[in-house]
Amino acid sequence: MGSVENRYQQWLQHADASLQPELRAMDEGQKEDAFYRDLAFGTGGLRGVIGAGTNRMNIHTVAKASQGLADYVVKHFPEGSRRIAVSFDSRILSDVFARTACGVFAQNGIEAWIYPQLMPTPCLSFAVRALQCAAGVMVTASHNPAKYNGYKVYGPDGCQITTKAAAEILAEIEKLDVFAGPRRMDFDEGISRGLIRYIPGDVYTDFVEQVKKESLLGEETVDKNVAIVYSPLNGTGLKPVLRALKESGYTHVTVVREQEQPDGHFPTCPYPNPEIREAMQLGLEYAQRLQAELLLATDPDCDRCGIAVRAADGDYRLLSGNETGMLLLDYVCSRRLALHRMPARPILVKTIVTTDMAERIARHYGVETVNVLTGFKFIGETIGRLEEKGEKDRYIFGFEESYGYLSGTYVRDKDAVNAAFLICEMFAWYKQQGVTLLEKLNELYRQYGYCLNTLHSFEFDGAAGFERMQGIMAALRRDLRAIGEWKVETVRDYAPGIDGLPPSDVLKFFLEGGASIVVRPSGTEPKLKTYISIQAPDADAAKQQEEALAGALTALMQ
Repeated sequence: MGSVENRYQQWLQHADASLQPELRAMDEGQKEDAFYRDLAFGTGGLRGVIGAGTNRMNIHTVAKASQGLADYVVKHFPEGSRRIAVSFDSRILSDVFARTACGVFAQNGIEAWIYPQLMPTPCLSFAVRALQCAAGVMVTASHNPAKYNGYKVYGPDGCQITTKAAAEILAEIEKLDVFAGPRRMDFDEGISRGLIRYIPGDVYTDFVEQVKKESLLGEETVDKNVAIVYSPLNGTGLKPVLRALKESGYTHVTVVREQEQPDGHFPTCPYPNPEIREAMQLGLEYAQRLQAELLLATDPDCDRCGIAVRAADGDYRLLSGNETGMLLLDYVCSRRLALHRMPARPILVKTIVTTDMAERIARHYGVETVNVLTGFKFIGETIGRLEEKGEKDRYIFGFEESYGYLSGTYVRDKDAVNAAFLICEMFAWYKQQGVTLLEKLNELYRQYGYCLNTLHSFEFDGAAGFERMQGIMAALRRDLRAIGEWKVETVRDYAPGIDGLPPSDVLKFFLEGGASIVVRPSGTEPKLKTYISIQAPDADAAKQQEEALAGALTALMQ
């Protein structure tokens, strides 16, 4: 691998001219962080800070990953089926990285199909399946800050790649020299020679039509002239979300102007994640000013959707991913029953860190719950296994607490276009019945019991932080008897692979009183993520317990 200084000197000599000023300005600490390792490639592909170095997102690391993927495709797919679909979001250099990847694929005899403009992650998943591709690439860092970008790889099923495929692609990547290894042609040359092609517009249209087919109104009509505010958070959601809504009759949608157009600098929302209030703040101000009843926001690659609803006192309440998911699950189940569209042996798929209350709702409707590891790819893979058995129609809904939802099987990743469409329909439907979404949510809590779920992330930057994360996970595995005042009753360690799930660096602690904590390293960020679940008689009691447990957890992490 060579020392940091050796790698640095190699880049000074060979790196693209656009990276030279940054390289020459590096101090010793910056060199260490940029070159102490290769940017990690796993089931989430690549994700990292944009810049010069082996531990950075740049045209060289993207070209190297693309060459590794190309070698994998050539090895595993016959010549006539070697096609890769590519899409990109609004982030800094996303379009450059997408074109770089296409140039590598074309030079390796693989048909490269790219959307002519930025498109959401679910549109990439859809294109992979529609064009019968061997793989797909989505250039995005999802909801990370502006300094990040990433490179997500999809398999022929439209899911993010499996652990096995990721390991094989990584093996191909590791054979390559970052400068001499990738073979690449100019993007415009690839276009002129027909080796790189633009994805036809009817693929995008078909995607929107599939979203609209997820409607559960049947022959009934509702008033869709409801006041809605929408923000794409300067990402890819603007056109597909507005198209799906407007073609379905939603006529009163106001877009947050400052966050309307694609902009990878995210000037009004430095952390463009609809899970956090700061990203939603401008939308909330619009909603208040316009007296809108619903606010929607999608993240930059439009696979996550966050909402806020107006309460009885006129203020706005942000709903968590769990709360929105429970509302959608109940709506899907109740409407399918009303329309006689509930399949035999229906299935809900959720992740292990998603609220257990969803299982109680599903059970009420006679729906089986399948729990999978964290990451929507595992929900997509479950749909694929059902499809192989001729049972695809059993899937009625899937969601994860991190604002990812999918009610159909036309894509194999979370889809915020689908989520925004279904949330608006659910909102309009209940409004017609004289019920707000908050009232419906409180009804669910009364029926199934109150449950509070929270996420706390602990950040560990750089090489030292990476080692510290590993140390903490090892320490947590060593006979932890209590977390603060809470006795640990049982521990589930997913590292060996349990419940039919693949091995994963995840721990779940079941505590006395019905609380639980899941701890796992993020697959895409330098963070340990902890998920607290509290069962309590009411919201106030749950909040008190959660605050005390979160404090104990913070002390443990330090």
